[in-house]
Amino acid sequence: MSVRDIYKTVSGEAEALMVEKKSKFYSHVKPVGNEADALEFLNKIRSENRSATHNVYAYVIDENNIFRYSDDGEPSGTAGMPVLDTIRKSGITDVIVVVTRYFGGTLLGTGGLVHAYGASARQGLAEAGVVIRTMCDIVSARVSYELVGKMQHKLASGGYALEDTVYENDVTFLICSPRDKTSKLMEELTDLTNGRAILKIADQKYVSRKDEDFYG
Repeated sequence: MSVRDIYKTVSGEAEALMVEKKSKFYSHVKPVGNEADALEFLNKIRSENRSATHNVYAYVIDENNIFRYSDDGEPSGTAGMPVLDTIRKSGITDVIVVVTRYFGGTLLGTGGLVHAYGASARQGLAEAGVVIRTMCDIVSARVSYELVGKMQHKLASGGYALEDTVYENDVTFLICSPRDKTSKLMEELTDLTNGRAILKIADQKYVSRKDEDFYG
């Protein structure tokens, strides 16, 4: 997976059931980092649902801008594409959605199929939990004990997330900072401590937060 400052994906694997005119649509969702992972999940769902009428799927992967979809026997354009469109319109990436249909005896028609597969995919994504992941620097700030109070006040008032505080001969604050704000943070801490803080970027990590817009 390529390194991005920010992207949207699902927080975990999930399943959701929707019934439309007695047909059961099971939406299976999983975050994936590459096409091999997506195909492994697809084969797993197919194996577990051999008696299903259709196992429709779509996946979008940021690495190499990969996307695939399949109607799996449904009329062309009525199943895989609506699932793919749901993923794309949500801005989500690194995800596969497999919608398994068990036919209930009533034909849905072209428009009904498009609606059902799209709605099932969205329900599955919501069940999985859509998150925004931001790449952050872990800034190490080592200061003497006399500066601890100033540091704590600064970090709390600035809304910075504190990963850890290590108390030794000096005190080291490990601060989570979005990459585009790291330079400003380090400048502010240098000014706050009159240049006495020993600052460095110790690590990087993705931090996730719930995508409130997705849930409306």
